[in-house]
Amino acid sequence: MNAPPAFELFLLFEGEKKITINKDTKVSNACLFTINKEDHTLGNIIKTQLLKDPQVLFAGYKVPHPLEHKIIIRVQTTPDYSPQEAFTNAITDLISELSLLEERFRVRAGPGGNCVTQARCSGSCL
Repeated sequence: MNAPPAFELFLLFEGEKKITINKDTKVSNACLFTINKEDHTLGNIIKTQLLKDPQVLFAGYKVPHPLEHKIIIRVQTTPDYSPQEAFTNAITDLISELSLLEERFRVRAGPGGNCVTQARCSGSCL
């Protein structure tokens, strides 16, 4: 009854930005990336990808409140590598990985698109 409309979970309001970046004043070479209309799914994927970068000293995220549909990602890097660059590289790498996954899925699914049946017959979908 009191639940907000479902579209508020993913549609940006007028003038609302998808991502805002703020320098972290408490820690050197660190930034806070606030991503609106996202949740733990994206937060954990980005954090994990950031931690694969050897120049990232710290990466973590939080959801400020369960009813606020945003995540805050904190990134600290080495002095010769900016947090913005690390974040951009992580996103680019994720897009590449997901594109490869989609391509492999489409090849395995074949023209009929029934990957589940093929997985049973040939052993593995991917």
